[in-house]
Amino acid sequence: MSAVVAFAVASALHAGFQLTVTVLVYPVLGARSAAEWRPAHDRHSRSIAPLVGVVYLAVLVTGGLLVAAGPDLLGWLGLALTAAALATTAAVAAPLHGRLDARDDALVARLLVADRWRCAFAVLGAAAAAGSALAGA
Repeated sequence: MSAVVAFAVASALHAGFQLTVTVLVYPVLGARSAAEWRPAHDRHSRSIAPLVGVVYLAVLVTGGLLVAAGPDLLGWLGLALTAAALATTAAVAAPLHGRLDARDDALVARLLVADRWRCAFAVLGAAAAAGSALAGA
């Protein structure tokens, strides 16, 4: 499998994961009351961490392979958009999760906004990566 195809597959996996989080997981988590928040948030954090690790590792490894192979313009765009999704997680979503020991409506609202941005970046990155793979086929 070529690096461009491997990255396209990994970025599609990432986009699917992110869409699931945005459309299904965060709305359920965000609907928790203050009394339900702590156990629900802790359970969410424990259960999602291994999946995040696998998905992000796949994106990072295949992204590195693509950079080494020399991507075309769509490949670079896919890499940049996917990197923006990962950066949004690292710079905004993860720190917000760390501050959400108790429900704070303002922080939950910020988390949902950050999540929508990273979802958009992930989906657009996957589309660009797929376009790059198809152009090379």
